[in-house]
Amino acid sequence: MTHPSRVAVVTGGAGGMGLDTARIVGREHAIVLCDVRQDRLERAADTLEGLGVAVTAVNCDVTDRAAVTEMFHTATGLGKLVSVIHAAGVSPSMGDAEYVTRTNAIGTLRVGEAFHAAAPEGAAIVNVASMAAYLVPEELVPTAAFPLALHDEDAFMAALGSACDAMPEASRSAFAYAVSKSFVRWYSASQAERFNGRGQRIVSVSPGSVDTEMGKLEERNGAGAIVADFKVPRWGNAEEMAELFAFCAGDRAGYLTGTDILNDGGVVASMRERARVAAQRA
Repeated sequence: MTHPSRVAVVTGGAGGMGLDTARIVGREHAIVLCDVRQDRLERAADTLEGLGVAVTAVNCDVTDRAAVTEMFHTATGLGKLVSVIHAAGVSPSMGDAEYVTRTNAIGTLRVGEAFHAAAPEGAAIVNVASMAAYLVPEELVPTAAFPLALHDEDAFMAALGSACDAMPEASRSAFAYAVSKSFVRWYSASQAERFNGRGQRIVSVSPGSVDTEMGKLEERNGAGAIVADFKVPRWGNAEEMAELFAFCAGDRAGYLTGTDILNDGGVVASMRERARVAAQRA
């Protein structure tokens, strides 16, 4: 049964993992459903209402500070804000490196900072990162520039842009995706103590290859090969990812904060073990 006095925000909620998360969390919470695609947002809200979920649809670009602030104002006006599942993001095929970086990294910053300012003690935010953050060599990720996002966004974007420009043009969007999702992991860990100071939790989850519209869009660009090459029995599905997001955001995970959970079917473990064996043979 929905308890409208407890409110959860789901960004990127018009499809895929976001919509499945809203279905699950909406069993016990009123939902503020956020997306930038109005037609799909309306259809998703209709679907949730048909399931008995109390849903408020908000068209919101997560990179727009004022729009994100207004979305949180809407959420806190409906009841007690208890959780945010930040699933909004774009994949490499959806735009150039700057667009991918801004949407995934700055979007996470906007939502996280607004949550920190607006959410009460006991609330939790779950940021959706990606397995891709584990696959890019650490020495190529401009981690030293990540803290700039908190006080100089232009310098942050310039630093990440320079890192992307150093890559071959054909791979820049994919590299920007991996770096921006690395930022999501970094932000969710580095800010945990600050969030703890307000009694809030912050966690990230890194899905592997997931059978969603976005996931299939990337299949021809390597995701399908990863599933095949590393003996993963199947793609992940949106509902099992959503169940994990919902758990991380819920009261039963009250001690979970400042960490990332990799849910990738064993791809990263396999890659690391293969690399170890290859190095040993060499």
